[in-house]
Amino acid sequence: MNAEELRLYCLSKPDVEESLPFGPETLVFKVGGKIFLLMSLDTQPLQFNVKCDPDSAIELRDQYDCIKPGYHMNKTHWNTVVVDNTLPSKQLKEQVDHSYELISAAKKKKKV
Repeated sequence: MNAEELRLYCLSKPDVEESLPFGPETLVFKVGGKIFLLMSLDTQPLQFNVKCDPDSAIELRDQYDCIKPGYHMNKTHWNTVVVDNTLPSKQLKEQVDHSYELISAAKKKKKV
C-alpha cells in the first residue's frame, strides 16, 4: 500500500474530510470533525497514526514490529503503523477501519 492508495481508502468511507492542518507534511482524515488517521507525507517508509482500543493497541504492538505507540499522540489510544510490507494491505485496512469505527461510534454516541 502506498500513500495514494491509503488516501483513497480513507476517502472511500462515508463523511470523511481530508486536510493539512499541521502543515504540508501531515495529511489528516476526519469523520464528524474528529481525527481518525494522520499520514506522514515526508517519511520513508510510509507511516500513519490510527486510533485503537487500548487493549488491542498493546496486543498489536506485541505481535507486529511495524506497529508502535502513536508518534506525537496519546500512546494509550493511538498506534503508528509503519508500512514496511510486513503487514498485507488487508491488515493495514483493518487498522484504518477500526480507527474510523471508533471515531464514528463516539460521534454517534455523543449525539444521543
